[in-house]
Formats: sequence, C-alpha cells, structure tokens
Amino acid sequence: MRYLPLTPNDRASMLATIGAASAEDFYTDVPEAGRLKAKIAGLPDHQGELAVERHMTKLAAKNRAASAGPFFVGAGAYQHHVPASVDMIIQRSEFLTTYTPYQPEIAQGTLQTMFEFQTQVAALTAMDVANASMYDGSTACAEAALMAARVTKRKKVILSGGLHPHYAAATRLLCEAQGLTVVHLPISIDGEGALAGAADGETACVIGQSPNVFGTVTDLSGVANAAHEKGALLVSVFTEVVSLGLVTPPGEMGADIAAGEGQSIGNGLNFGGPYVGLFACKDKLVRQMPGRLCGETVDADGHRGFVLTLSTREQHIRRDKATSNICTNSGLCALAFTAHMTLLGGKGLKQLAELNHEAACELADALGGVKGVEILTPRFFNEFAFRTPVDAEAVLAMLDEAGVVGGVRASRLFPDGHMGDVIIAAATECTTADDIAAYVAALKEIV
Repeated sequence: MRYLPLTPNDRASMLATIGAASAEDFYTDVPEAGRLKAKIAGLPDHQGELAVERHMTKLAAKNRAASAGPFFVGAGAYQHHVPASVDMIIQRSEFLTTYTPYQPEIAQGTLQTMFEFQTQVAALTAMDVANASMYDGSTACAEAALMAARVTKRKKVILSGGLHPHYAAATRLLCEAQGLTVVHLPISIDGEGALAGAADGETACVIGQSPNVFGTVTDLSGVANAAHEKGALLVSVFTEVVSLGLVTPPGEMGADIAAGEGQSIGNGLNFGGPYVGLFACKDKLVRQMPGRLCGETVDADGHRGFVLTLSTREQHIRRDKATSNICTNSGLCALAFTAHMTLLGGKGLKQLAELNHEAACELADALGGVKGVEILTPRFFNEFAFRTPVDAEAVLAMLDEAGVVGGVRASRLFPDGHMGDVIIAAATECTTADDIAAYVAALKEIV
C-alpha cells in the first residue's frame, strides 16, 4: 500500500460523502461495450522489468516504419522528411523540457518560441490570430465547435460529410457533453458545398474540411457567405498543413475559425503521436479562443519581451470563466513545427507543396491506368480516393505482402459507409518513382 495510502475506511467515507455506492459509479457514462468484462487474456498480472522489456521489444519488432519501403498512408497523418537540424534544435537543453510556462514571464525563451509559432500559424491560415497550439487536429476541431457556440449563443453544430471521422467523433463527444446538437451530413467525396444550404437560424457553426478526408479540395467561400447570412460561423478544418503552401487558406475563404493538424511540418509519424493542433480565428473572436496566447511587449527598460497576453483555461482563471480545460500546449511538437517552418520559409513551403502535388498526380495517373481502378477524388492536393474491382481490405493485405503499404481503406474510417472497395492513398515528397512503379506492378497482379 506504499503508493495507495487510503484505507478501506477512508474510501468508504469518501464515497459516502459524495453519495456513491462504489468506485464503479464513476464509470456509468462509459458504454458497456467499452468496459472490460474480465482480465485481458494472455496478459500477466505483473512481470519483472527485464521480462517486460523483452516482451515489448518483441512486440515493437512487428511494426514497420514508413521509411522501410513504398508507403502511401495518409488520412490525417503524413510521411514527410524532417531535416536533422530540427531534431538538433529541439534537443538543446533549453528546449527539451519545453512545456506550459506556469511562471510565464520567467521563461522568455519558451514564450518567444510560442510567439513565433503563433505568427507562423496565423500567416499559414491567413487568419488574424492563432493560439499557442493544442493537443492535435481533432480536439482543435472540437474546441472550435464549442467556441462557435459560445460566440453565437446557439446550440447546433453541422459537420460536413467529408470531415475526417476521427475529427467528427471528437467533436460529437465534446459537443454532446455540453448539451449541443450535432448534425453530421451524409458521407460524400465531394460534398463540402452541401454545407451552404445546411445552416439555419439555430446553427452555431458549420464545419467543413479542405482538403477533406477523401483529399478533395473545395473553395469554401460560398459556404462562408451562406453561414454568415444565417448568423453562423464557418470552421475550416485541414489535416494536411503542407497543403496551405498551395491551396487557398481558410482566412481567404471567409472562415471565422481555422483548426487542423500540424504534424506534417517538423513532426514524424511516430506511430500515431504526439502531434500538434493548430488553431486560429478572427481578431474579434479572440477572447473566446481556447488555450493561451503569447504576446510581444517591452520591459521596464524598453527591451523586447514576451508575456502570456491571454490565458483563458481553468488552471489560470475561475472555472466558470474558462474557455477550455486544455492543460498543455504541445510545446515540444510546436517547437519542432516552428523550427522546420523557419528553415523552409514561405518559398520553401510552396516548393514542398508543389513536390507533394506532383507526386500525387503521378500516382493518380499511374493507378488510373490499372484496369478496373477508378480515381474518385475530382480535385486533390496530395491525397485521393480510388475504387478497386476487388475488396479494399484484401487488396491492401496483398499489397502488404508485396512490400507496399498501399493506403487506408475507406471502410476502416466509415464502417457503415458502403465503401468496401475504396482506398485512400497519399503521396508526398518522400514518394519516389520506384515506389509508384512498385505499387502499380503489385496492384496489376492483384486486380
């Protein structure tokens, strides 16, 4: 009981005070399907450190790194080259432990990197102001919906049929817990425009994505105008931040809030995280923005300095006044983003985006030449959906046997979407002509 100092009597007293019969009462909101009915089969109660290390190493050996061969997975996480200089910068001792500054003005270096990060995100999205990062793209999307509800004093959120389902799920979970109604439009490869007619007088915001989960690039200007006519906001979402080097950014399409994932710049795939959420909005909405905002000022001697200008989370102010309970700023991932973005500059980002688009075009042309394959995405940046004459899960399994990671089957993202023959594939600057040739050769054998 060294680390559990409470006695059974202590626990009983605590439960009686709050009116709970047992600790199980705390989990009533967790669906039965999500609860363990028994111990996990084959998992021992405890093992020594050496045995655990050997077991975990054996499990890790089953993983395959994206760089191990032809790799075409996207759908929200993308393989990009991260310069060695980025890792060198973020591993400097003054940066390695970067985190939320609880005594902020003392940590001038941390505040400056956050300020630079915000400046870059605002420029990328063509928005007035950006915060000092969030957990990831999906939770940034959810926070944007809650922010829109606070701004408009309305309780309906409308999601496009092309919004990444993980983003939709996170948004639904957070919104419904706050008493908001979430309307999700039917799944559509090219349906972002349907948002224009979806808003009504009770709508807080419409959430569209470009490029969407199927890779379709859409001008959301018309959606923004239609939403504004109804008094609603437009939240523009992106999962591939490199696309902003070429496509029209959210601010230029009239978005009120932009939210997305910044993993592609400075952060490797890392087998699923950690990542960094990007969040920006119009200046007039800044006081409802979640998280924190770093600002530039001068000290008593007139020297340049940095401060936490706005910090509206419950750890800094009264809980009823907080805009969120975001408890971190993904500081190290944000620093990696800023380091890479600084190395690229505006010209470098555009060139990187062009390489991505060219690789995707070459991949689409090559796959489109395979008998029975149909390219479904009409306009894309570096990702698109295509239909195969064979079940997608079987195709991907056989491609894997041939050493090609062919993408993500749409049915994995949309289990009830009747898309069993659709694959979503991405190509980046890391994709070579040999990779594409290997994909096409293997796919021809399969189909």
